[in-house]
Amino acid sequence: MAGRTSDSLSRRERQIMEIIYRRGQATALEVLAELPDPPTKTAVRTLLRILEEKGHLRHKQEGLAYVYVPNRPRAQAARSAFRRMLQTFFEGSLEKAVASHLVDEGGLSAEELQRLAELIRQARKKGK
Repeated sequence: MAGRTSDSLSRRERQIMEIIYRRGQATALEVLAELPDPPTKTAVRTLLRILEEKGHLRHKQEGLAYVYVPNRPRAQAARSAFRRMLQTFFEGSLEKAVASHLVDEGGLSAEELQRLAELIRQARKKGK
């Protein structure tokens, strides 16, 4: 399974990936130190191995420690996760996702709405 990315991540796996993306790389002990309500060292090492098997991480050895680094750039992983979220909750429709967010309490600020309007304008220009 190594080399093939499985996008399905548990809450704890997502937390670990966030730490490694933020840091750029991390050892098991560095991940453990940053996890909320941390599990055991063995559990963290097991989760890192699972993330490697799923294709999200790879490691390099530095001295006695394994240093884990992401296999894909954060933006690429985010796009893949976003597509999966759209499929799961919004029938694959970006329009439904945006509409859902716009009707939520708080909605978007005037600045966010302006940036979205500009992105829509640019997308329309490309589509012509």
